[in-house]
Amino acid sequence: MTDTPSARVAIVTGAARGIGAAVAARLAAAGHAVGIVDLDAETCAEAVEKIRANGGTALAVGADVADEEAVTAAVATVAAELGPPTVLVNNAGVLRDNLLFRMTTADWDTVMGVHLRGAFLTSRAVQGFMVEARYGRIVNMSSISALGNRGQANYSAAKAGLQGLTRTLAMELGRFGITVNAIAPGFIVTDMTRSTADRIGLDFAEFEASLVAGIPVGRAGVPEDVAAAAEYLTGPDAGFVSGQVLYVAGGERT
Repeated sequence: MTDTPSARVAIVTGAARGIGAAVAARLAAAGHAVGIVDLDAETCAEAVEKIRANGGTALAVGADVADEEAVTAAVATVAAELGPPTVLVNNAGVLRDNLLFRMTTADWDTVMGVHLRGAFLTSRAVQGFMVEARYGRIVNMSSISALGNRGQANYSAAKAGLQGLTRTLAMELGRFGITVNAIAPGFIVTDMTRSTADRIGLDFAEFEASLVAGIPVGRAGVPEDVAAAAEYLTGPDAGFVSGQVLYVAGGERT
């Protein structure tokens, strides 16, 4: 079954660059008007212009996804300027990596706030539009780190929490025609992964090579790999896929 609203509006958080920008561009190419949400609207300009240059529709919106009032305002802005959102990709994320004995409470709270609280707040803000439309697609960006990763107690916990949130929302919202799924990327070449290499004092090429050695397909991922998965899960043909976690990790053991 491929029923879908005639006007398709998507919100992608953390979409100024990297995976979020790639997802936004892919959804725009598929016919969505896209609200590109990031901490500062000005940082979204390049992603918005790329979409518009290719004939798509995009709107830059600044919001801290961990701030309840900011999220409510951002979703209201997208609804007013583009139309009621029926697709949401919760991609916003930050890193505050450290070993447990060095990790501060602020490190923990910041990561949990952006990843987990942010996904909760944004999902709650858009679900009313989806319920009214009797159609919706929510995709939460988890990570292979949800299975545990040294130096990432906060990030791993947040990404695992997103998987639990995904399954629960799938149960709650399914009767309204809303599917909720998660994508768990493996090693993807982005500014965020480059910052990880910097943190541990490795040249990025050396860092990449060490990780690719453990990936069966023999290469690192790129944001477009994740965007392709997001296009499917947010599309009309994924109406019977819900509560799932799709690992986009090149065959790395999960």
